[in-house]
Amino acid sequence: MRQSATRTKIALFALVCAGVASPGAAARAQQSPSRSGPAYTAADVQFMQGMIAHHAQALEMCTMAPTHGAGEKVALFCKKVMISQRDEIQIMQSWLRDRGEKVPDPTDKNAHAMPGMDMGGDSMLMPGMLTAAQMKQLGAARGAAWDSLFLTGMIQHHGGAITMVAALFAAPGAGQTPEIFGLATGIDADQRAEIERMQG
Repeated sequence: MRQSATRTKIALFALVCAGVASPGAAARAQQSPSRSGPAYTAADVQFMQGMIAHHAQALEMCTMAPTHGAGEKVALFCKKVMISQRDEIQIMQSWLRDRGEKVPDPTDKNAHAMPGMDMGGDSMLMPGMLTAAQMKQLGAARGAAWDSLFLTGMIQHHGGAITMVAALFAAPGAGQTPEIFGLATGIDADQRAEIERMQG
């Protein structure tokens, strides 16, 4: 009887442990998904979370165009960026939500920091992100001066996104699921093409 009670306690303890130690983001990333295909990794999750915040700053920059006297070509470019990057943010949010991962709020300024890091200063910003001083300078400019600052800042910003894609594919096993691979390679191609356009 005592042996049976001991077994019951052990079984209950195991169940409690299983509940407490339910897999988090990193643990789930190493598990095989329920559907066939490669498993996603912690680096995939960080890329999606980071790119949401990265895109959010680009949108913040582009929304200034109508009120800051952007030239016709720059204003048109901003509209294109806003359409494409809003769509990509929704895709990334859905991807994270479907997997039970944390979905960053694009409007949260602290989300501009590297995932998992406290926002202690501009040194912690993700690659290519404009500093608070750069954003303030952009906000104060008008007309041709705004166009120039915007293009310089957006080239820097796009370069950072390319760096983030490269870091993703450099991480072991990352970027291999069809959704991640398609999104990351698409972002890389778009950013490179847009940098050439802005430099022109």
